[in-house]
Amino acid sequence: MCCRTLLLTWAGVLGASAQNLPKDGPLTIRPMLQQLGERLLKGKTGSVVAINPANGEILCLATNSPQGSDVRQAIGRPQAPGSTFKTAQALTLLSEGVITPQTTVACVDGVTDGNIKVRCHKHPSPLALKEALAQSCNTWFLMTFASMINDDFMYESKDEAITTWRSYMQSMGLGGPMHIDIEGEQGGLLAGADYLNRRYKNGWDGKTIWWTGMGQGDVTCTPLQLCNLAVTIANRGWYYIPHIHQNTTNNRYLTKRQTKVKAEAYGTVIEGMRMAVEKGTATCIKTSYPICGKTGTIENPGADNSAFIGFAPKDNPKIAVSVYVDHGGFGADLAAPMAGLIIELYLKGKLSAASEARAKSISKRKIP
Repeated sequence: MCCRTLLLTWAGVLGASAQNLPKDGPLTIRPMLQQLGERLLKGKTGSVVAINPANGEILCLATNSPQGSDVRQAIGRPQAPGSTFKTAQALTLLSEGVITPQTTVACVDGVTDGNIKVRCHKHPSPLALKEALAQSCNTWFLMTFASMINDDFMYESKDEAITTWRSYMQSMGLGGPMHIDIEGEQGGLLAGADYLNRRYKNGWDGKTIWWTGMGQGDVTCTPLQLCNLAVTIANRGWYYIPHIHQNTTNNRYLTKRQTKVKAEAYGTVIEGMRMAVEKGTATCIKTSYPICGKTGTIENPGADNSAFIGFAPKDNPKIAVSVYVDHGGFGADLAAPMAGLIIELYLKGKLSAASEARAKSISKRKIP
């Protein structure tokens, strides 16, 4: 079967997802990535999304659920993004001048406020921004986010502060549908002033909502949005709306979109994501070629959800990836290794013997 014919019929192998996929014309899906993604997701609930940063083409949209493949796992089921969201927080805080790359925050096993204790894993303290990203310090992002919302010098009110924050996030493709060319897309939640004023009738401030600083609480995203967030970072501030049609002539998918983030903010965040792979929470995918990534571990009833976003290579990126696995544990347990395999296959054209063994091991792992 020729490549074109395979692409034309690829929707047919997505199982239950196919009813929501476009039927006309060839798709941008790369079969080898799709097959690997579906293989890795066997026995699990979650998704693997990959996008070409240069043009917004969706390279992989693998999903699984107890009922089989279901594209809604990737585009229609917003969930807390966990620490993957810290990348967007850092970009916003840097752009607003709330922090600098040298801003440090002390963290000794987390932070306590009254009866609330937010734990953090052991790492050196204090940390500056790059190290905070690499080590995924919860305290760093809780405290700096709260300081932005409570800053009555920069902002006239907390409503203005949260509105400003939300506008940055929206510019990165978060908080609402991006209007991709697949039915069933959902937007997720980004706390705004109206929402917070309704929810917290007795008032709120930065500490009331500080969970958002670490990607929990009043924020949800889809895995597709998280992959697009990785695209915006890989491209240092721009993206095309993700799409699954090849050779589209629709201007919606051919128009370059710029984020609000200041250009100089990206370098520090990218270095922090590179450091995460080199000597931080994502060393499980350390390779000879430069991957930049961010793990996420999402607390919820039962075992934690495992998440990861990343791109490679660091310069002239060819692929951006997000992985989200329900009850998969730490971000480095499942999501990061799965993403590393997808990146390797795309960049190298095949998996090494060691990577193939890892893929087999992951595919055998079942998560109820």
